[in-house]
Amino acid sequence: MRIALLADIHGNLPGLDAVLEEVRRERVDQILCLGDVAVGPQPTETLERIRALDCPVLMGNWDAWFLDGFPSLPDELGRKLVEIGSWWAEQLGPEERRFMRTFEQVLELDVGAETTLAAFHGSPRSLEEGIYATTPDEQVEEMLDGVQAPLLVCGHTHFQLLRRLGESLVVNPGSVGLAFRRDGGIMRIAPWAEYGLITVDSDRLAIELRRTVFDVASLAETMLSSGMPHAEWWTDLWTRRQAAPIGPAA
Repeated sequence: MRIALLADIHGNLPGLDAVLEEVRRERVDQILCLGDVAVGPQPTETLERIRALDCPVLMGNWDAWFLDGFPSLPDELGRKLVEIGSWWAEQLGPEERRFMRTFEQVLELDVGAETTLAAFHGSPRSLEEGIYATTPDEQVEEMLDGVQAPLLVCGHTHFQLLRRLGESLVVNPGSVGLAFRRDGGIMRIAPWAEYGLITVDSDRLAIELRRTVFDVASLAETMLSSGMPHAEWWTDLWTRRQAAPIGPAA
């Protein structure tokens, strides 16, 4: 069985289309979306594309904020993100919101060869918790809140990850629409889209973390012409490689 993992699309339609073009060539059996679908410059179009895939979708923290209201985020960065997110949320109609209400908190899949997969956005107990390479094992165990599976699949951090946890493997495919990278200690937005592939059969388990390029200029043009607040600031994060937002608001 081959499974494509997509996470944190963040309304980036060019990034999503670039990933889906590669995934189609791989002839996967299942696509799994790990949340934070709509929050970005093309929320409606991105939701339509994901809905057409007829794949399981997990609820992300921004998806939940779109539906139930935004928290009060600290500092100037948080204020900008809430204003942008609120504007994006206003683009969604009742049908898009009904679809988002079907997103799941935790999903378990039988992937064959006596292997199960448990998927969630941040952690099973919280959409806003992130599992990193440096998160202590005992802290990750607490985050899992009793969920166990040979494959544990998550998103939220916007960093690709493969780590061992006891007898399980923790996999984060990174972000399709808003990949982060470290540059001299500063978090920046990377000019590529990330995703993952899992292959399971009777005598093999293969996990691939991939990245692919997409048309960043097209995305920037869409943002600048959309009427969204702080459009130039947001576009600068891509085209001028300024410091990018990261943390619970990701």
